[in-house]
Amino acid sequence: MRTLFTGLRAWLVQRLSALFMLGFLVFLLIHFRVTRPRSYVAWHDWVLSPGVSLSASIFFAALLVHAWVGLRDVILDYVQPPAIRAGVLALLLLALMALGLWAVRILWLWHG
Repeated sequence: MRTLFTGLRAWLVQRLSALFMLGFLVFLLIHFRVTRPRSYVAWHDWVLSPGVSLSASIFFAALLVHAWVGLRDVILDYVQPPAIRAGVLALLLLALMALGLWAVRILWLWHG
């Protein structure tokens, strides 16, 4: 059975997602240090701009994949009974999917 994020591929996904998240956070720190939003409306408009929304969406996708790979490895290493392991992995997957949908809702569907 081959899965998507195992072995070297999981290691590479973990590292690449960490690099993207680090780069995005550095960008945010520099951007807000140089260009401070004058009001909530200015910040809101900036966040809802397509480039920022897309970058933030990729950031959250990378965060969720990073969390899945890391927590899945911990669960596989420390939760021994197969039935409990499967249940914990299913709960983790549901929680990460809910967080992902929440992020999409905030970034792409929230305009108020």
